[in-house]
Amino acid sequence: AAIHAVIQDMISPRPMDRLVCGDVGFGKTEVAMRACLKAVSNDFQAGVLVPTTILAQQHYDTFVERFQGQAVNIGLLSRFVPPKEVKATLEKLKAGKLDILIGTHRLLSQDVAWGKLGLLVIDEEQRFGVKHKEKIKQVKTHVDCLTLSATPIPRTLHMSMIGVRDISVINTPPMDRRAIRTRLMKLNDYVITEAVTRELRRGGQVFFVHNRVEDIQEVAGYLTRLLPKVKIAVAHGQMAEHQLEEIMFGFIHKEHDLLLATTIVESGLDIPNANTILINNADKFGLSQLYQLRGRVGRAKAQAYCYLLTPKEKLLPEVAKKRLNILSELNHLGAGFKLASYDLELRGAGNLLGAKQSGHIAQVGYELYAQMIQEAVAKLKGEEKQSDFSEIKLHWSLPANLPEQWIPSMNQRLDAYKQLAAAKAEDELWQLQNDLEDRFGPPPGEATRLLHAMQARLWAAKLGVKQLVLEAGRLKLLVGEGFTPDPVRMMKWLQGQTASRLLPQGGVELACPGNEPKDAVNLLKALHSALHQEAA
Repeated sequence: AAIHAVIQDMISPRPMDRLVCGDVGFGKTEVAMRACLKAVSNDFQAGVLVPTTILAQQHYDTFVERFQGQAVNIGLLSRFVPPKEVKATLEKLKAGKLDILIGTHRLLSQDVAWGKLGLLVIDEEQRFGVKHKEKIKQVKTHVDCLTLSATPIPRTLHMSMIGVRDISVINTPPMDRRAIRTRLMKLNDYVITEAVTRELRRGGQVFFVHNRVEDIQEVAGYLTRLLPKVKIAVAHGQMAEHQLEEIMFGFIHKEHDLLLATTIVESGLDIPNANTILINNADKFGLSQLYQLRGRVGRAKAQAYCYLLTPKEKLLPEVAKKRLNILSELNHLGAGFKLASYDLELRGAGNLLGAKQSGHIAQVGYELYAQMIQEAVAKLKGEEKQSDFSEIKLHWSLPANLPEQWIPSMNQRLDAYKQLAAAKAEDELWQLQNDLEDRFGPPPGEATRLLHAMQARLWAAKLGVKQLVLEAGRLKLLVGEGFTPDPVRMMKWLQGQTASRLLPQGGVELACPGNEPKDAVNLLKALHSALHQEAA
């Protein structure tokens, strides 16, 4: 479906701007290769922009192998390529003799001149800054643009969600793929020894990620003392090109058992024999970065393991704890898109125009922000504003929520809250209650109270009530512009109520038989039926 959508975009007169979101190893590169072939067969050139030198080399090898037997010329630009070859590649590119050019940021340099660029593929888009992306746009304004990412940055996902960009999500895992088992643990010798020896016993290899070049050699010494028989190699971005290339090449060809590296291994590396990864100081990484790192393993049929290690003595900040919990819960296949949505909730979406790629939505929550944007757009279009349940405020003196003891998983609780908030009719609420009861058993008091509170909100929306306050046996209804009852019927009904009074700020206060939301529902139903009964 993603390939079809991309090809349709490419043949349409409008330049493509599509995000393909798929899990690590789900086939995004295949989509990109087919798009490149489409561009080349129509006499256009294609550029593939990747974040790291190692990934550029790996993509180059993949493309060369995949395009065997096709009359396609493929070039590579990175710091591993000797200057003489770079010069020859750029001349061929300018003359239009090179069809596909794969490269790092070097692709954006001033001296790179395209003959006839038709398609630009950006791999792992979350690794590039806004300035790079603006530069990409300037490369050619009418170029088709295909962005690939397992976990798009909040701004990109947000743009896709509100329709500024098109999006394709690849949800189907490859055959025989298993979910990666993720464990959140305190750093200790036993965990490391156990994890490494188990992987080596079954003939595999291990990644150990430590993202500080300054003390990476100290960590190497510690691991050597802990695991004397294990062949350990160290890799980081400050190494000389050939040294780094040699180490990576050696690891791919099973000369080393354990690769101690910085996040240089984060992007797209495909080493099917490595199926255990240990991430040191996991609390210091962002959500999508951890997800990308975890995706380095589990690319073969073997069960893969990911250990998120945090310092023994350190108390984690709330946001870091949230991040790590989300990651250890989201360990099913195809979780990247959902994870990116949580990232959007945690960090906010930045600005649609300008340099901020995350932030400031966090103050109001993503859904409210998206709703505000939709309202602003509708207003500009001159569309009528729909009545919105989410604007109705509810105040209860008794707790109304979904307790952790009833639904232990944070993800399932979040989903249940979202479904409750989205319900637009009472039968939807009862259906949801039945579903939850089937899965988690009879609901406790506060959960039943929440369902009745949502029911009260539906009746308040029908009446045009903006705020409900229930405390000490009194129910206050504060009304909005949508509240336009027949005054005669209203007064007649109020006279039948004991101790009712009109409120100066626009509304009415009623005596309520109890402090439960269901008591408020009964009162609201009675008011609705009194105001809307058929005239005799």
